[in-house]
Amino acid sequence: MSGQNKGGQDGRTPGGGYSKRGKPRPGTGGNRRDRLEGKGPTPPAYLRPGHPAQRSAAKAARGDGRPGQRGDGRDAGNRGESVNDHAAARGSGARPEMVAGRNSVVESLRAGIPAMALYVGGRAHEDERVAEAVQLAAEGGIAVLEAGLSELDRLTGGAIHQGVALRVRPYEYAHPEDLARGDRSALPLIVALDGVTDPRNLGAIVRSAAAFGATGVVVPARRSAGVTAGAWKASAGALVRLPVAQAVNLTRTIEGYKKAGFFVAGLDADGDTDLREMSIADGPMVLVVGSEGRGLSRVVANACDMIVSIPMASGNESLNAGIAASIALYEIAGVRARQH
Repeated sequence: MSGQNKGGQDGRTPGGGYSKRGKPRPGTGGNRRDRLEGKGPTPPAYLRPGHPAQRSAAKAARGDGRPGQRGDGRDAGNRGESVNDHAAARGSGARPEMVAGRNSVVESLRAGIPAMALYVGGRAHEDERVAEAVQLAAEGGIAVLEAGLSELDRLTGGAIHQGVALRVRPYEYAHPEDLARGDRSALPLIVALDGVTDPRNLGAIVRSAAAFGATGVVVPARRSAGVTAGAWKASAGALVRLPVAQAVNLTRTIEGYKKAGFFVAGLDADGDTDLREMSIADGPMVLVVGSEGRGLSRVVANACDMIVSIPMASGNESLNAGIAASIALYEIAGVRARQH
């Protein structure tokens, strides 16, 4: 039957199509109609691969602008290596940090944590929390980049990311000597942390130190909490206003402060001086806060001019380091207010 299509008048069956040999294949009867449905709302321009807005966002998220560095955290010349595997630039925090998960990312952006890029995978932007994260990032000038799920797995080290991750900028630590110079119009007050390893405690202490007029906070460079996303959130923005310095050796740093005219009080549950009787609060001073449970290390305690404790009812355990620091800073602020 030349001149006619195979498989009926048009070579097809209703709802079907042609096979490789030109024979009609059976239709679905409309049961596969879902294949014709759309994939949801069109993503924003800066989330669409190849769009100029997306390329601009990728360019803005290339980190510190070194040639060959890509916005996804890898160097073009070394595709299998993450920027997180290298030490950050001199004077900065250890490494960029990845915050994973919808709630964590939104909370971090609400707290104003300085971030480099927001990574969104697949259709995660349709979630309300992710949509809020995208909006907050856009308002804060943070690049929003599309990333596949495997890329998000790599960036977050296999953490549960729920299709979204935030790359936090490394914190720029001050030098301990900078805190000693400070503002000469006010009595300097430096808070040093000895063995405090919880970033949330660090953030809470920074918040209290800023509230009660401290000059800054010093943390050891090793075996101590650093300024991470958790510390940023706990500080409620105080890390923007109050500098944090890193000390290679906390004991030597304390001795340096003493030579500069500071008196040093160590805060410890076993202290032999009542906090309310501390006689050095009206001058330049350093308050050293030990870890919960262990307290001050022996070498740091020996470097202090006095060891003070917070009076409590008998039978109670030691206070959390953040709470103890807040009480001591409040008492110091009260003494200074009465003296002036």
